[in-house]
Amino acid sequence: MIGVVYLGSNPKTEERLRYIPGRLVQYTRNYKDAASACSTHVRNEHFIVFYEQGEQEADINAINFLKKKNKHIYIILLTKELTTENRSVYQRSGINDTLDSNASITELNKKIQFISDRENMLFDDQQPKYRMLRFKIPLWKRVFDVFFALIVLILTSPIFILTAIAIRLESKGPIIFKSKRVGANYTIFNFLKFRSMYQDAEERLKEVAKEAGNQYAEMNKKAEQPSVTSLNMGADMMIGDDTDMMIADDEVMLVGDDFVISETDYSKEKKEEIENAFVKIENDPRVTKVGRFIRKFSIDELPQLFNILKGDMSVVGNRPLPLYEAEKLTIDTSIDRFMAPAGLTGLWQVEERGKGGMMSAEERKQLDIKYGQTYNFWLDMKILFRTFFAFVQKENV
Repeated sequence: MIGVVYLGSNPKTEERLRYIPGRLVQYTRNYKDAASACSTHVRNEHFIVFYEQGEQEADINAINFLKKKNKHIYIILLTKELTTENRSVYQRSGINDTLDSNASITELNKKIQFISDRENMLFDDQQPKYRMLRFKIPLWKRVFDVFFALIVLILTSPIFILTAIAIRLESKGPIIFKSKRVGANYTIFNFLKFRSMYQDAEERLKEVAKEAGNQYAEMNKKAEQPSVTSLNMGADMMIGDDTDMMIADDEVMLVGDDFVISETDYSKEKKEEIENAFVKIENDPRVTKVGRFIRKFSIDELPQLFNILKGDMSVVGNRPLPLYEAEKLTIDTSIDRFMAPAGLTGLWQVEERGKGGMMSAEERKQLDIKYGQTYNFWLDMKILFRTFFAFVQKENV
């Protein structure tokens, strides 16, 4: 059990701490006594120190002393109000958290319980002592990537020019679409594609959905509520400046290329998508005529050659993921997926095409992990060879 120490002289705080259920609180008036109270001969015993704010300079000296003497403490500053500058000063001195000095018994107990439940993560002496492994692209792979990207850029330069002109002539908006993706070592970068959708993509979808009477119509009735199933990576993210969002403290927010949504709402909508009779709109009105063509022949992917030259991606690797997908793959069993470069093409892409596009998310993840663990020059060449014969998509997606 984590020990609790109070350092201060506020009788109201002392009184509230006496009523914390199941906790024996030690009360101290100076930092040396608090350091002694936190001394332990029991292995892996930790302490929470509630530190009553006083004069800043004296506080900083006391906090530095406590942190120097005790590596197994978590210091919570009890304060009425902190400016941004003062908060930064206290954080640099070693404060782990802050709490209102008038916090109720319930709030104090909730904070203690929160820290106890995360003991292995929050205390300095519990942090792993090993060096964090990081992927570094092999020299042979980087040399191949640069030469391949340069040669393809030169050969496809007429296609680049014609595609850019066609996109600009057909619809307003940027020629290149950028979205945030996660690559090797969980590094976030700007993922480049030719824009294949209209700027007013969602308005077009609403009109067709209303006529078709499918589930898109129901989603569009939710005023100013983002929807995962009605969004596509070609639409820009739009969030109101003055939107009030009531989010629980423990709510997880999923951030994608073009939306922000709570995990609860995401799960609910995915469930509704499965349970409801979903009518897929074959000719998606959001996609331009040029967009359909460049998607069919994967021309929209060509700007990623610049990602390769920059080192964001490799020619062959694991497909870079949107932020909300990557944040769900941070457990130990998924780390190997990010110990390989993001790629223009990869193992699951060619395997999926071979299965007619029928592959589960778990199968994709396992193939990504397999590539991260086994990639080599000959495997890359095999994947690249198969890609050349599978780049034309059979479905209008």
